[in-house]
This record gives sequence, C-alpha cells and structure tokens, in this order.
Amino acid sequence: MDGLTAYQLTLIALGAIGFGIWLLVKGGDVTIASAVRIAESSGLSKLFIAATIVAFGTSAPELFTSVNANLSGFPGISVGNVIGSNIANVLMVIGVSAVIAPVLIDRKEVRVDTGMMIIATIAMAVAVWAGILPNWAGLAMIGMIVAYVFYQYKASRIEVEEDEDAEPLAGNPYVLVTVGITTLVVGSEILVQGAVAGGYALGVPEAVIGMTVIAFGTSLPELTACVAAARKGQSDMIVGGIVGSNIFNILSVMAISAAVKPLLIEPRFAVIDLPVVLAVTAIFAVFLLVIGRIGRTAGIVMVAGYLVFIAVQYGWAPEVQAGLVSP
Repeated sequence: MDGLTAYQLTLIALGAIGFGIWLLVKGGDVTIASAVRIAESSGLSKLFIAATIVAFGTSAPELFTSVNANLSGFPGISVGNVIGSNIANVLMVIGVSAVIAPVLIDRKEVRVDTGMMIIATIAMAVAVWAGILPNWAGLAMIGMIVAYVFYQYKASRIEVEEDEDAEPLAGNPYVLVTVGITTLVVGSEILVQGAVAGGYALGVPEAVIGMTVIAFGTSLPELTACVAAARKGQSDMIVGGIVGSNIFNILSVMAISAAVKPLLIEPRFAVIDLPVVLAVTAIFAVFLLVIGRIGRTAGIVMVAGYLVFIAVQYGWAPEVQAGLVSP
C-alpha cells in the first residue's frame, strides 16, 4: 500500500467497489432464479429453499467473519456481527424490499419459522445476559438448527404440478444456485475490501470503516438476493430468506463461533444492542403472524429506523464519545 499514491489506491478501491456491486447483483439474480426452479422441480416449497439453502449461503460472510474474529481473540466482533446483521436484515433488507414491492406473507406457512426465530433470539438474549456462550451451548444450538432443517425438509414436501409453460433454466439449477451464492460471498468480500482500501486512501479511521462498511457489507448478500426477489415478485423468497438468515446467524454463526471457542460477550451488548434486536424481532414477528403484509410505508419507516440505529450507535459508543477513534 505504501508504494501506491492515494489517487491510485482510490481508483483501485472504486474499481473493486464497482465490481463487487456487479457481482452481488448478478449473484442475487442467479440465486433467486435457481432456488425458485429447485423448489418447483423438487417438490420443496419456495419458503423452505429460501429459509435453508439461500439463507445459509447468504449468511456465509457472517460465519467466516465471526469464527475468525473469535479465534483471533475479538469475540465482540462475533457477537456484534450477529446482532447487527439480524437488525439490518429486518430494518434494511426487508425495508428496502418492501419499498420496491409490498411483501406479502402467508401467515400459516411462516408460523414454524417465526417460532424458531423467536426461540433462537431468546437463546441469544440469555447468552448476552449471562455474558458467555460456552462450547456445550454452542453445540446444543447447532443441534437445534439441524433438527429445524430436518423438520422443515419433511414438512415442506409438496405435490409437484408440471408447468408446461415454464421456460427451462439453462444449466443445472443446483450448480447455478451454488454459483450464485458463491458469487454473493465473493462480491461482498470484494466490496468490503474495496471500501476499506478507499477509507485508508481517504484517511477515514479504520474503526469507522469497520463499524459501517464492513457491518453493512456482510448483510449485502441478503439485501441483493431479496431485492432480486422483490423485482420478481417472490415474497416467499424474501420472507423465507430473512427469517432463515436470522435463525442461521444465531444457531449456526454464533453457535459455531462458540463451539470452536467459548464466546465471551461484553456487557455493553446488553445495554442497547440486545433491546433493539429484541424489539425489531418482536415487531417483525407481528408482521409475520398477525398483519401478513409489509407495505411501502412500513418499508420506508424500517429503513429510516435502521439509519437512526446507526446514528445512535455512533453517538452512544463510548470510544467515539471519548474521542479515542483516530486514523
């Protein structure tokens, strides 16, 4: 980096950002189209495909980030990544999707998934209040996600009706959905690294980049996949993807991080972050189980709420208030 001028580094960063966004858009389109085709041809519901294959795939950036952070001695990043991602998934991803097109919800179809999301969130809350997620608890949570996926697989089998008017999808959809998810992961990584390099070139503190661009970047796969689904009118894919992602973030990302090494949780997370994620999850559950629809107005309010949350984070963070963040 020292051999490059700020101008050269900025150009490289902008190129990486542009390429990363392009990969995310293309990856989202391929993932949704392939997942829908798998659901139609395999006898599995779109909700199941979204809540498992797509949700786990788009949670990969959080998984890699959290496990590596915990092993490297930074458990706060692991916990913050999961809590922040779940908040972003609902307020930002669902919000943006609803602004593009109202998200319609089959309340009967999402009861089990919503219940599991609530259970997972409560389990996370207990760990945050306790200040630690030990190995055995992480393994137990992994067992929960395995049982959940197996149950949903059995429950989601449906009778397949041949659609003679459906256009054949070029290529194997299982291969394509893998390519799509991989593209999402790679695209998000390129975008995040490009943003970090750009921040370095412009003299923006690394801590600020980490709290904003990187946190936002790990949720970009969910955002791009759901925006692609919104453009195609696939509400089931949006709802299933976000509910599933929030479940996987806790019962796989956070759980695997704890399984490889006990996850120590700072008391600061119980002060503001946990109450926010509990409130956001509760409101989301009301939409899923009671209202059955998230319109454009609600979407705008959600996105605004996310921006307020970010602003409060900067204003509340002790290190920011104390002026300890420096380039």
